[in-house]
Amino acid sequence: MTQHRWNRREILGLGGAFAATPHLSKLRAADEDPWDEMPRILQRIRAPRFPDRRFDAARYGASGDGKIDCSAAIAKAIAECSAAGGGSVTFPQGVFFTGPIHLKSNVNLNVPAGATLKFTEETSRYLPLVYARWEGVECMNYSACIYADNAENIAVTGGGIIDGNSDCGHWWPWKGRTNCGWRQGMVNQDRGRNLLFDLGARDVPVAERRLGEGYYLRPSLIQFCHSRNVLIDGLTLKNSPMFEINPVLCSNVTVRGVNIDSHGPNNDGCDPDSCTDVLIENCTFDTGDDCIAIKSGRNRDGRRVAAPTQNVVIRNCQMKDGHGGLAIGSEMSGGVRNVFVENCRLSSPNLNQALRFKTNAMRGGVIERVFFRNIEIGELSGAVLQIDFTYEEGEKGPERPVVRDIDIRNVTSRKSAYALELRGFASSPIRGLRLRDCSFGGVAQSNIVEHVEELAMANVKVNGR
Repeated sequence: MTQHRWNRREILGLGGAFAATPHLSKLRAADEDPWDEMPRILQRIRAPRFPDRRFDAARYGASGDGKIDCSAAIAKAIAECSAAGGGSVTFPQGVFFTGPIHLKSNVNLNVPAGATLKFTEETSRYLPLVYARWEGVECMNYSACIYADNAENIAVTGGGIIDGNSDCGHWWPWKGRTNCGWRQGMVNQDRGRNLLFDLGARDVPVAERRLGEGYYLRPSLIQFCHSRNVLIDGLTLKNSPMFEINPVLCSNVTVRGVNIDSHGPNNDGCDPDSCTDVLIENCTFDTGDDCIAIKSGRNRDGRRVAAPTQNVVIRNCQMKDGHGGLAIGSEMSGGVRNVFVENCRLSSPNLNQALRFKTNAMRGGVIERVFFRNIEIGELSGAVLQIDFTYEEGEKGPERPVVRDIDIRNVTSRKSAYALELRGFASSPIRGLRLRDCSFGGVAQSNIVEHVEELAMANVKVNGR
């Protein structure tokens, strides 16, 4: 059957209203419902369990006065917990000032309500260099505040606070923004960032990509790498140097009941990067960048690693401020597939896009099988759905990204600039986008639909039409 190619003129010719398209065969039949796969993913995702052994950090010399450095005491408690076969390292009430914390296998770092881990501002304390992925490129860089590599059965839990202690006087100015402590002539990340991207483009061995001091690439608050059976549960996270939660090349990851309130530059809430079997549920995001951003490496380096993020379930989350509420990219060169998002609420005048896909001709990669349902959106400043191939480098590159098989059901919004902002390439159009039972209210401008094929809609309304 000849497929119809929707263009911008046709969509705008609808005057902002949508009628049922003649291509409802593109909407899957009930017996082919992709949501049938989600329970199978959830069956595989199991939070780690820990032996009933408690190692009180205070017994090892940790003080909750917010002044004494607790780094050595915490490290000793973690080492003994792991050596004993696992358990929980716990804290009494108080503020525990510390350098970076490195978790070991079978250890649950339990920070209960009334306790705060507050991290030092001294950047040299985040050395020696460790393996990291920074904006999707592998390197040796500063340690995250809470870090693990090649571990299994690890967790950070409790009702307490993890405070990265970053502000416009520490860490954040390295971004180079004049609205956050940086002034002309001060150091920033530009040279280090450009060098890292060049090292990745030239396939320089990761061990030789030594950055850290003098390159100004900020670490994440929590970064677990090459690990499996990961749990982050119940905490409040704030003031991260960069990303808040950033599992990299991990499997069986659960993030639940987390409250993230951090408005610094690149303060993404949760960024699973080249991970398999991920559950993010019952979390609240109020961030300075994307609330959730699914990633899989950047450009040539991401394609070299060739590890997609796949089998992701996001449910019952709330998004407030942020660039994108539920985002994929822009570092997605290893591919993203099998993503299920349901029962989320998003609303803020400082939220730019609700459902956001961002890629370009340098990223390449494939985003496919992404499914949204039962999403309630109050207000935002940009588009309800944005799929943007023109992000950053745009069409200036050798790759052609692929976005296909995107299914959106029962999404409502009350106020936005656009309902749809879709920008594919003529040489690589967006394909297989389906919307059903959606209502977009308070939309200020006509849709933008460029280079989209197989766009199918049923019972979709804009401003009541």
